[in-house]
Amino acid sequence: MGRFHDALNAQVAREFAASQQYVAIAVHFDAETLPQLAAHFYRQALEERNHAMMIVQYLLDADVPVDVPGVEPPRTDFPDVAAPIALALDQERRVTQDIVALARLAREEGDLVGEQFLGWFLQEQREEVASMSELLRVVERAAETSVLLAEDYLARAGLSAEEPSAPAPPAAGGAL
Repeated sequence: MGRFHDALNAQVAREFAASQQYVAIAVHFDAETLPQLAAHFYRQALEERNHAMMIVQYLLDADVPVDVPGVEPPRTDFPDVAAPIALALDQERRVTQDIVALARLAREEGDLVGEQFLGWFLQEQREEVASMSELLRVVERAAETSVLLAEDYLARAGLSAEEPSAPAPPAAGGAL
């Protein structure tokens, strides 16, 4: 197994950790009776889980051993309504850097199939960073008067991630 496949296995762990962090954020917002924010992050959690499973399926298809990792416990306490979203934005930025590094590694190793596989993820990450940045700006503004304005914003406009123009790679076990 090459460095690229090792790095993909490590990315599976990061995607599952991101999913768990989004579940923790969703539960936090549910406990604060902010159902739109909670629903948004429950959807994000499923999306991150699906990303992990897409990578798993790629590794299975490439006949590469798959490591299904445990993850560190997510952060569950937040000082204000914007903190979980700021954490999510930081997480999306880190994942973007990780995917860029994976694509670079695939290119260095001459794994053109792997590089092509990551193209969808690169586009997805650009959209994720943009939508999370937008949500953070809305919540920060709304927090000055009433966080319920952010709830209203999500109910009206929604920030559910749009699918990238290219079809997503298959996910092991099927996408949820």
